[in-house]
Amino acid sequence: MSTIEQRKDPYQAVTDLIIEHLERGTVPWHCPWQRDVGIPRNFHSGKAYNGINVMLLGLRHMPTPYWLTFRQAQERGGHVRKGERGAHVIKVGESKSSSSYENEGSDDPAQPQRKRLFLREYTVFNATQIEGIEFPATPGIPVLSQNERIEAADQVVAEMQLPPMIQEGMSNVACYRMATDTVHMPAIASFESVEAYYLTLFHELIHSSGHPKRLNRESLIKHDGFGGKVYSQEELVAEMGAAFLGMETHIVNDDHEQSAAYLQSWLDVLRAKEHKRWIIHAASQASKAASFILNRASRSTDGAEMAMSS
Repeated sequence: MSTIEQRKDPYQAVTDLIIEHLERGTVPWHCPWQRDVGIPRNFHSGKAYNGINVMLLGLRHMPTPYWLTFRQAQERGGHVRKGERGAHVIKVGESKSSSSYENEGSDDPAQPQRKRLFLREYTVFNATQIEGIEFPATPGIPVLSQNERIEAADQVVAEMQLPPMIQEGMSNVACYRMATDTVHMPAIASFESVEAYYLTLFHELIHSSGHPKRLNRESLIKHDGFGGKVYSQEELVAEMGAAFLGMETHIVNDDHEQSAAYLQSWLDVLRAKEHKRWIIHAASQASKAASFILNRASRSTDGAEMAMSS
Protein backbone atom coordinates (compact mmCIF):
# COMPACT_ATOMS: atom_id res chain seq x y z
CA MET A 1 0.00 0.00 0.00
CA SER A 2 1.35 3.41 -0.96
CA THR A 3 1.94 5.87 1.82
CA ILE A 4 3.21 9.42 1.78
CA GLU A 5 6.15 8.40 3.95
CA GLN A 6 7.53 6.13 1.23
CA ARG A 7 7.84 8.83 -1.43
CA LYS A 8 9.91 11.95 -1.82
CA ASP A 9 7.45 13.94 -3.94
CA PRO A 10 4.49 14.92 -1.71
CA TYR A 11 2.33 15.89 -4.69
CA GLN A 12 2.75 12.51 -6.35
CA ALA A 13 2.40 10.69 -3.03
CA VAL A 14 -0.98 12.26 -2.27
CA THR A 15 -2.18 11.64 -5.82
CA ASP A 16 -1.08 7.99 -5.67
CA LEU A 17 -2.98 7.52 -2.42
CA ILE A 18 -6.18 8.87 -3.99
CA ILE A 19 -5.66 6.74 -7.10
CA GLU A 20 -5.38 3.62 -4.94
CA HIS A 21 -8.80 4.26 -3.43
CA LEU A 22 -10.36 5.08 -6.81
CA GLU A 23 -9.02 1.79 -8.16
CA ARG A 24 -10.82 0.00 -5.32
CA GLY A 25 -14.07 1.71 -6.30
CA THR A 26 -14.05 4.31 -3.49
CA VAL A 27 -14.21 8.05 -4.10
CA PRO A 28 -12.28 9.50 -1.12
CA TRP A 29 -13.62 13.03 -1.41
CA HIS A 30 -17.27 11.98 -1.13
CA CYS A 31 -16.83 11.37 2.59
CA PRO A 32 -13.35 12.64 3.48
CA TRP A 33 -13.57 11.91 7.19
CA GLN A 34 -14.76 9.12 9.47
CA ARG A 35 -18.37 9.65 10.41
CA ASP A 36 -18.15 7.69 13.66
CA VAL A 37 -14.99 9.51 14.79
CA GLY A 38 -15.38 13.09 13.68
CA ILE A 39 -13.23 15.61 11.85
CA PRO A 40 -9.51 15.12 12.61
CA ARG A 41 -7.98 17.88 14.71
CA ASN A 42 -4.66 18.85 16.19
CA PHE A 43 -4.92 18.22 19.93
CA HIS A 44 -2.27 20.84 20.79
CA SER A 45 -3.98 23.75 19.02
CA GLY A 46 -7.52 22.40 19.25
CA LYS A 47 -8.07 23.30 15.60
CA ALA A 48 -9.64 21.01 13.04
CA TYR A 49 -7.64 20.19 9.95
CA ASN A 50 -8.91 21.45 6.63
CA GLY A 51 -8.40 20.87 2.93
CA ILE A 52 -6.50 17.79 1.84
CA ASN A 53 -5.47 17.01 5.43
CA VAL A 54 -9.03 16.02 6.33
CA MET A 55 -8.81 13.35 3.66
CA LEU A 56 -5.25 12.24 4.39
CA LEU A 57 -5.99 11.65 8.08
CA GLY A 58 -9.49 10.30 7.51
CA LEU A 59 -8.11 7.63 5.21
CA ARG A 60 -5.97 6.30 8.06
CA HIS A 61 -9.17 5.11 9.80
CA MET A 62 -7.93 5.83 13.31
CA PRO A 63 -10.42 5.45 16.19
CA THR A 64 -9.84 8.96 17.60
CA PRO A 65 -9.75 12.38 15.90
CA TYR A 66 -6.78 13.69 17.91
CA TRP A 67 -3.31 14.10 16.40
CA LEU A 68 0.01 15.54 17.61
CA THR A 69 3.48 15.99 16.18
CA PHE A 70 6.36 14.19 17.90
CA ARG A 71 7.47 17.48 19.48
CA GLN A 72 3.97 18.42 20.63
CA ALA A 73 3.62 15.05 22.36
CA GLN A 74 6.93 15.64 24.18
CA GLU A 75 5.93 19.15 25.22
CA ARG A 76 2.80 17.72 26.84
CA GLY A 77 4.81 15.15 28.79
CA GLY A 78 4.03 12.22 26.54
CA HIS A 79 5.87 10.23 23.93
CA VAL A 80 5.19 8.35 20.72
CA ARG A 81 5.47 4.61 21.20
CA LYS A 82 8.56 3.08 19.63
CA GLY A 83 7.93 1.69 16.18
CA GLU A 84 4.82 3.75 15.47
CA ARG A 85 4.60 5.31 12.00
CA GLY A 86 2.97 8.69 11.71
CA ALA A 87 0.81 10.22 9.03
CA HIS A 88 1.89 13.17 6.94
CA VAL A 89 -0.12 16.37 6.81
CA ILE A 90 0.80 19.28 4.62
CA LYS A 91 0.77 23.03 4.72
CA VAL A 92 -0.02 24.50 1.33
CA GLY A 93 1.07 28.04 0.63
CA GLU A 94 1.48 30.43 -2.25
CA SER A 95 4.52 32.53 -2.99
CA LYS A 96 4.74 35.25 -5.58
CA SER A 97 7.51 35.37 -8.12
CA SER A 98 8.18 37.45 -11.20
CA SER A 99 6.91 36.07 -14.47
CA SER A 100 10.39 35.90 -16.00
CA TYR A 101 13.91 35.19 -14.86
CA GLU A 102 14.92 38.69 -15.91
CA ASN A 103 12.55 40.16 -13.35
CA GLU A 104 13.93 38.16 -10.42
CA GLY A 105 15.19 40.43 -7.68
CA SER A 106 13.29 43.41 -9.03
CA ASP A 107 11.50 45.59 -6.51
CA ASP A 108 9.35 47.19 -9.19
CA PRO A 109 5.69 46.66 -8.09
CA ALA A 110 4.65 47.06 -11.73
CA GLN A 111 6.44 43.87 -12.73
CA PRO A 112 3.98 41.02 -13.36
CA GLN A 113 3.88 38.53 -10.51
CA ARG A 114 3.16 34.82 -10.66
CA LYS A 115 1.81 32.71 -7.81
CA ARG A 116 3.65 29.48 -7.08
CA LEU A 117 2.40 26.69 -4.85
CA PHE A 118 4.65 25.25 -2.19
CA LEU A 119 4.26 22.43 0.32
CA ARG A 120 5.65 21.78 3.76
CA GLU A 121 5.14 18.38 5.33
CA TYR A 122 4.64 17.51 8.99
CA THR A 123 4.39 14.09 10.57
CA VAL A 124 1.61 13.62 13.10
CA PHE A 125 0.64 10.71 15.32
CA ASN A 126 -2.80 9.66 16.45
CA ALA A 127 -3.70 9.64 20.14
CA THR A 128 -3.71 5.82 20.03
CA GLN A 129 0.00 5.91 19.13
CA ILE A 130 0.96 8.15 22.06
CA GLU A 131 1.56 7.31 25.73
CA GLY A 132 1.71 9.56 28.76
CA ILE A 133 -1.07 11.93 27.71
CA GLU A 134 -4.70 11.63 28.72
CA PHE A 135 -6.89 12.37 25.74
CA PRO A 136 -10.64 13.02 25.99
CA ALA A 137 -13.10 10.44 24.80
CA THR A 138 -13.78 10.40 21.09
CA PRO A 139 -16.67 12.81 20.55
CA GLY A 140 -17.90 11.22 17.34
CA ILE A 141 -20.56 12.88 15.25
CA PRO A 142 -24.04 13.45 16.63
CA VAL A 143 -26.80 11.69 14.77
CA LEU A 144 -29.16 14.27 13.31
CA SER A 145 -32.63 13.58 12.04
CA GLN A 146 -33.36 14.24 8.40
CA ASN A 147 -35.26 17.39 9.36
CA GLU A 148 -32.25 18.65 11.32
CA ARG A 149 -29.90 17.95 8.42
CA ILE A 150 -32.16 19.73 5.96
CA GLU A 151 -32.55 22.67 8.33
CA ALA A 152 -28.77 22.93 8.59
CA ALA A 153 -28.43 22.80 4.79
CA ASP A 154 -31.11 25.46 4.35
CA GLN A 155 -29.25 27.69 6.79
CA VAL A 156 -25.98 27.32 4.85
CA VAL A 157 -27.70 28.31 1.62
CA ALA A 158 -29.62 31.21 3.21
CA GLU A 159 -26.57 32.68 4.92
CA MET A 160 -24.15 32.55 1.97
CA GLN A 161 -22.55 35.93 1.39
CA LEU A 162 -23.05 37.51 -2.05
CA PRO A 163 -25.23 34.58 -3.14
CA PRO A 164 -26.12 33.85 -6.77
CA MET A 165 -29.75 33.67 -7.81
CA ILE A 166 -31.08 30.13 -7.45
CA GLN A 167 -33.72 29.04 -9.96
CA GLU A 168 -35.45 25.74 -9.26
CA GLY A 169 -37.67 23.66 -11.50
CA MET A 170 -36.91 25.55 -14.72
CA SER A 171 -34.22 23.15 -15.93
CA ASN A 172 -33.73 19.39 -16.01
CA VAL A 173 -30.00 19.77 -15.45
CA ALA A 174 -28.23 21.25 -12.43
CA CYS A 175 -25.67 23.87 -13.43
CA TYR A 176 -24.09 27.21 -12.61
CA ARG A 177 -23.98 29.91 -15.29
CA MET A 178 -21.31 32.49 -14.64
CA ALA A 179 -22.59 34.89 -17.33
CA THR A 180 -25.85 35.39 -15.43
CA ASP A 181 -24.51 34.39 -12.00
CA THR A 182 -27.36 31.94 -11.56
CA VAL A 183 -27.64 28.41 -10.18
CA HIS A 184 -30.20 26.24 -11.98
CA MET A 185 -31.65 23.24 -10.16
CA PRO A 186 -34.21 20.63 -11.25
CA ALA A 187 -37.27 20.30 -9.04
CA ILE A 188 -36.40 18.73 -5.71
CA ALA A 189 -38.90 15.92 -6.37
CA SER A 190 -36.76 14.71 -9.28
CA PHE A 191 -33.89 13.74 -6.96
CA GLU A 192 -33.57 10.32 -5.32
CA SER A 193 -33.52 11.98 -1.91
CA VAL A 194 -33.60 15.40 -0.31
CA GLU A 195 -29.98 14.87 0.71
CA ALA A 196 -29.01 14.27 -2.93
CA TYR A 197 -30.68 17.55 -3.84
CA TYR A 198 -28.66 19.50 -1.29
CA LEU A 199 -25.34 17.88 -2.21
CA THR A 200 -26.01 18.84 -5.82
CA LEU A 201 -26.94 22.37 -4.78
CA PHE A 202 -23.74 22.58 -2.71
CA HIS A 203 -21.79 21.49 -5.79
CA GLU A 204 -23.24 24.33 -7.85
CA LEU A 205 -22.77 26.89 -5.07
CA ILE A 206 -19.10 25.92 -4.87
CA HIS A 207 -18.87 26.67 -8.59
CA SER A 208 -20.51 30.05 -7.99
CA SER A 209 -17.97 30.92 -5.31
CA GLY A 210 -15.36 31.23 -8.07
CA HIS A 211 -17.14 34.19 -9.70
CA PRO A 212 -14.89 37.28 -10.09
CA LYS A 213 -16.91 39.17 -7.48
CA ARG A 214 -16.36 36.37 -4.96
CA LEU A 215 -13.12 34.31 -4.95
CA ASN A 216 -12.18 34.98 -8.59
CA ARG A 217 -11.10 31.36 -9.06
CA GLU A 218 -9.09 30.72 -12.20
CA SER A 219 -10.46 27.22 -12.82
CA LEU A 220 -13.98 28.66 -13.10
CA ILE A 221 -13.17 31.80 -15.02
CA LYS A 222 -10.92 30.16 -17.64
CA HIS A 223 -13.54 27.62 -18.66
CA ASP A 224 -12.36 25.47 -21.58
CA GLY A 225 -15.48 23.38 -22.20
CA PHE A 226 -16.72 19.99 -21.08
CA GLY A 227 -13.86 17.52 -20.67
CA GLY A 228 -11.16 20.18 -20.85
CA LYS A 229 -8.25 20.43 -18.43
CA VAL A 230 -9.55 23.54 -16.65
CA TYR A 231 -13.09 22.13 -16.61
CA SER A 232 -11.83 18.97 -14.89
CA GLN A 233 -9.93 21.04 -12.32
CA GLU A 234 -13.04 23.04 -11.48
CA GLU A 235 -15.18 19.90 -11.23
CA LEU A 236 -12.75 18.45 -8.71
CA VAL A 237 -12.97 21.67 -6.65
CA ALA A 238 -16.78 21.52 -6.76
CA GLU A 239 -16.93 17.84 -5.76
CA MET A 240 -14.61 18.33 -2.79
CA GLY A 241 -16.24 21.59 -1.76
CA ALA A 242 -19.68 19.98 -1.77
CA ALA A 243 -18.31 17.23 0.48
CA PHE A 244 -16.92 19.84 2.90
CA LEU A 245 -20.33 21.55 3.07
CA GLY A 246 -21.94 18.15 3.51
CA MET A 247 -19.55 17.53 6.39
CA GLU A 248 -20.85 20.70 8.05
CA THR A 249 -24.50 19.73 7.63
CA HIS A 250 -24.10 15.97 8.28
CA ILE A 251 -25.20 15.16 4.75
CA VAL A 252 -22.92 12.54 3.22
CA ASN A 253 -22.81 10.85 -0.15
CA ASP A 254 -23.14 7.22 0.91
CA ASP A 255 -23.45 5.94 -2.64
CA HIS A 256 -20.40 3.68 -2.81
CA GLU A 257 -21.56 2.04 -6.04
CA GLN A 258 -19.98 4.51 -8.40
CA SER A 259 -20.21 3.87 -12.13
CA ALA A 260 -17.13 2.46 -13.82
CA ALA A 261 -17.16 5.40 -16.24
CA TYR A 262 -17.15 7.92 -13.39
CA LEU A 263 -14.25 6.24 -11.63
CA GLN A 264 -12.30 5.78 -14.85
CA SER A 265 -12.70 9.43 -15.81
CA TRP A 266 -10.96 10.55 -12.61
CA LEU A 267 -8.33 7.84 -12.87
CA ASP A 268 -7.47 8.98 -16.39
CA VAL A 269 -7.07 12.56 -15.21
CA LEU A 270 -5.07 11.89 -12.06
CA ARG A 271 -2.71 9.35 -13.61
CA ALA A 272 -1.28 11.98 -15.94
CA LYS A 273 2.07 13.13 -14.56
CA GLU A 274 1.32 16.77 -15.31
CA HIS A 275 -1.75 16.55 -13.06
CA LYS A 276 -0.01 15.42 -9.87
CA ARG A 277 -0.71 18.76 -8.15
CA TRP A 278 -4.44 18.71 -8.85
CA ILE A 279 -5.66 16.90 -5.75
CA ILE A 280 -3.80 19.14 -3.32
CA HIS A 281 -4.62 22.35 -5.15
CA ALA A 282 -8.28 21.38 -5.62
CA ALA A 283 -8.66 20.54 -1.92
CA SER A 284 -7.15 23.90 -0.98
CA GLN A 285 -9.49 25.76 -3.34
CA ALA A 286 -12.48 23.70 -2.17
CA SER A 287 -11.70 24.53 1.46
CA LYS A 288 -11.55 28.25 0.61
CA ALA A 289 -14.83 28.00 -1.29
CA ALA A 290 -16.60 26.23 1.58
CA SER A 291 -15.25 28.80 4.05
CA PHE A 292 -16.57 31.59 1.83
CA ILE A 293 -20.04 30.07 1.65
CA LEU A 294 -20.02 29.46 5.41
CA ASN A 295 -18.97 33.08 6.04
CA ARG A 296 -15.78 32.04 7.75
CA ALA A 297 -12.43 33.73 7.48
CA SER A 298 -10.70 32.08 4.56
CA ARG A 299 -7.46 30.34 5.40
CA SER A 300 -4.88 30.59 2.65
CA THR A 301 -3.18 27.36 3.64
CA ASP A 302 -4.13 23.85 4.60
CA GLY A 303 -3.17 22.72 8.06
CA ALA A 304 -2.06 26.22 9.01
CA GLU A 305 -2.25 25.28 12.65
CA MET A 306 0.74 23.02 12.12
CA ALA A 307 3.09 25.81 11.09
CA MET A 308 4.54 26.18 14.56
CA SER A 309 5.71 22.61 14.91
CA SER A 310 7.66 19.99 13.09
